[in-house]
Amino acid sequence: MPTSSLPSGTVEYRVYGPDGSERPPVVFVHGVLAPAALWHEVAARLGAAGFRCYAPDWPLGSHRIPWGSSADRSPAGAARLIADFLEAHDLRGATLVGNDTGGALCQFLVDARPDLVGRLVLTNCDAFDQFPPQPFKATLGLMKSKVITRIMLPAMWFRSIRNSPLGYGLLATDPDPAFTAAAIAPLRDAAILDDLVAFLRQVRPADLAAVTSRLESFTAPVALVWGMADGAFTPALGRRLAAAIPGATFTEVPGSRTFVALDRPEAVVDAVTRISAVPTASGPDLS
Repeated sequence: MPTSSLPSGTVEYRVYGPDGSERPPVVFVHGVLAPAALWHEVAARLGAAGFRCYAPDWPLGSHRIPWGSSADRSPAGAARLIADFLEAHDLRGATLVGNDTGGALCQFLVDARPDLVGRLVLTNCDAFDQFPPQPFKATLGLMKSKVITRIMLPAMWFRSIRNSPLGYGLLATDPDPAFTAAAIAPLRDAAILDDLVAFLRQVRPADLAAVTSRLESFTAPVALVWGMADGAFTPALGRRLAAAIPGATFTEVPGSRTFVALDRPEAVVDAVTRISAVPTASGPDLS
């Protein structure tokens, strides 16, 4: 995969679709312990439809290039990394697509740099003070300790545990064992584990609550595509988030859990395609 060396870190990324497309570019933001491969089916379909798509491996535990102790390994720092990526690749005005923790990072980004984002699509994600919601609050809380995380990890190498309702089975209706194994494999590297723990220690519900409350001033088109079978990022949370963003649309995805991109990729493809046809303040419809 190509890499992008940025002022706030180095990331690997995948590219889909034609170069020089007149359609708005699409940039994906995954969450903690989810690789860019989460978006593969969505990005491949959008690429075939003429969208230029970028799926970076953000340094949230499933990455291979360490972020490093000199970086700002916080949600705000991760949002700055996304902003650096957009600017480095001349993607100002891109459609940003976020999921899980990545949806929270999208909110941090549009709060700090709304000028970089042309359109926003959010699937099931953190919002307000649900950062993270239960049961992730308990699990990720334990993982703020490197010692406890090292004790917990060996169990996750077993597919039956990793894909159970205590693991990725909570996030996807039928998680692919190869995908989930790849998601946690980088944690064998002490530097990657250190990045994850450092990030989790900076996750504060009050910080996201303040950011989400300011989304009322974000004027770009916003679409929420929400899995209705999600017991963590509940439909009620999604509807509350949609109500907080002027003009945001809310699409129910029956039967899907957190990883809508895996459970129902066509729902995310449809949302990106529809929102690309909505004119933005910075220019006409480019779809």
